Amino acid sequence: MIQIVHGSVIDQRVDAIVNAANHTLLGGGGVDGAIHRAAGPALLAECQGLGGCETGDAKLTGSYDIERVTGARHIVHTVGPVWSASRADECERQLRSCYVRSCEVAAAAGDASIAFPAISCGVYGYALESALPVALDALAAWDARLERIVLAMFTSGEFALATEVASGLYPCQREDSRTVTVKV
Repeated sequence: MIQIVHGSVIDQRVDAIVNAANHTLLGGGGVDGAIHRAAGPALLAECQGLGGCETGDAKLTGSYDIERVTGARHIVHTVGPVWSASRADECERQLRSCYVRSCEVAAAAGDASIAFPAISCGVYGYALESALPVALDALAAWDARLERIVLAMFTSGEFALATEVASGLYPCQREDSRTVTVKV
């Protein structure tokens, strides 16, 4: 099941949450900073030993203090592309890889559910209306392999736009005011 949810990726009740990280994996702003703050200092210590991450790849850590709150066991850190119109095809391939590699890493760790933020749609400049079709297409192949896939849209505007874009691509069912199920 793929769902679009209005809320923070940190608050989702899933086995793994995805961090839209930078190359160092040592924290930053936006989702990355929020996840590091919520997980506590042990996350930074583990990330320091990972040697960074390439664009389009993903690495797994524990979730530390987040597990006590939501039950998420892992954080999957992925580095999305910085949008560039002159490299649009490459950006799309790298973004698709972020979603696929995150699912591969989570599934290999035994996770059955995963929640994603809108990767590369903040300071990295990828437009949500362009990124969402890439994400949904990449995640469609994982719909039968994972019990639940969540796309967490932080603001009501992002949620409304994501719902509109998804509805143009797949049949969707509104579960409540904060959740839409996408039928891929």
